[in-house]
Amino acid sequence: MKTNKMPSHHGVKESRDGTYPNHTLKLLIERASCRAFSDKKISQDTLQLIFEAAIHAPTGGNLQPYSIIKIEADKPKQKLAEMCAQNFIADAPIDLLFCIDWHRLQRWAQLEVAPFSATSSFRHFWISFQDTIIAAQNICTAADSLGLGSVYVGTVLEFFRKLRDMFNLPKGVLPVVLLCLGYPKTKPRPRKKLGIDVIVHSDKYTQSKDDDLKKAFDEKYPNLKIEITEERLKRIAEVCQKVHGKGFAKQCIETIKKKGYINPVQRYFGLHYEADVMPDGNEEFLTIIEEFGFNWFRKYHPFA
Repeated sequence: MKTNKMPSHHGVKESRDGTYPNHTLKLLIERASCRAFSDKKISQDTLQLIFEAAIHAPTGGNLQPYSIIKIEADKPKQKLAEMCAQNFIADAPIDLLFCIDWHRLQRWAQLEVAPFSATSSFRHFWISFQDTIIAAQNICTAADSLGLGSVYVGTVLEFFRKLRDMFNLPKGVLPVVLLCLGYPKTKPRPRKKLGIDVIVHSDKYTQSKDDDLKKAFDEKYPNLKIEITEERLKRIAEVCQKVHGKGFAKQCIETIKKKGYINPVQRYFGLHYEADVMPDGNEEFLTIIEEFGFNWFRKYHPFA
């Protein structure tokens, strides 16, 4: 959250507005997802700067195992919007699909007669996933610094095969996340976050006291009290019973009725990211990942 004034003990010079010591920190701390874009186009010079920020992001071994699909045409943007059920995807001047890309590096190895097993290595998956997200965040920050807005769309993971066909992705290229870019209609407001005292641990992980943890989340979500309806109660009961059994379902419903509302965490995992549905398809995702040319989660067999 934004503070009114940077305390003097931080050892840094305050900015002119008396809030942050520099513009970069202001951007990072006040950053908010933009879901309403204006019709203003993004110039090629601006895009070039943004992409420069991406390709200079940190990357393991300086391998850059990622690719970015720039999507400007109306037809694929509209299709993405319909797939992900997010209209702003079509409204954004540019959408960027970030992909793990070991195809390019495998081709390089073949051209130079070098051994290659990265598509079968969990270690390489772990690093390449990090590298892809870091490059995306570099673009996000660069875009903010140039007056643009952005928003991540993670639900592209539900459409791996369709994305492969839409964007002609070869084996060894796996979509990770979509980032929508454009000039905001109005400046989005940052949302409340858990504080440093909750997120940062000194030297070792420390468990917050129950009351302190509940207070921290209450402060983060002070007004998120969902109205009780029969439909919502029924759905939460179903989720609880499938995940934790009848006794837990009864306890949850009794807690809701006693408080007179559905609390934020009940809403998140009972109605939004439904705890009974989210694990569905784990095996299917593994199958799809193998279709894309990766055996990260299987025993490695040379010469296979």
